[in-house]
Amino acid sequence: MTEELGMIIDDVSVQMKKAISHLEAELSKIRAGKATPQVVDGIYVDYYGNPTPLNQVANVTVADARTISIQPWEKNMLQAIERAIIASNIGLNPQNDGNYIRLYLPPLTEERRKEFAKRAFGEGEQAKVAVRSIRRDSIEQIKKLQKDGLSEDAAKDGETAVQGVTDKFIALVDQHCKDKEKEIMTV
Repeated sequence: MTEELGMIIDDVSVQMKKAISHLEAELSKIRAGKATPQVVDGIYVDYYGNPTPLNQVANVTVADARTISIQPWEKNMLQAIERAIIASNIGLNPQNDGNYIRLYLPPLTEERRKEFAKRAFGEGEQAKVAVRSIRRDSIEQIKKLQKDGLSEDAAKDGETAVQGVTDKFIALVDQHCKDKEKEIMTV
């Protein structure tokens, strides 16, 4: 295999690992009945006119298995944080006591669990689309190399290697989704 072909295959692996990392981050945001600080990741608070991540304006801690406690570093940020949580549409109502904001996670109903599992599989599908897109782009690069003088056998070997890496990452996406479904459906 040529050096360029080896670089393409290495690049495919790196890009697909990034797609898996993104999937893991998205799956961690889907709550499975227990409180984690990741539930509020992605919520931005209006901090003096600038959208700022919630964890940069307050301490986010888990008080117990069903409660997330948010303590702002500035008391005047309580209202802004509360508005941001409501606007984020994460399905939790903030309880403001003047010092802290608490988010109580209600026990999940069977219907809600199925909805979260469906959302997890939706994230998995998006990851698969990303992996397949990376495969398509790399195979196009291999075909360009073939037009520039790469032998047909080497191009076929390269495409086979790319497909092997793709299959491995698709199986990894499926495994992540099954694990998350198991976590969500466990009562």
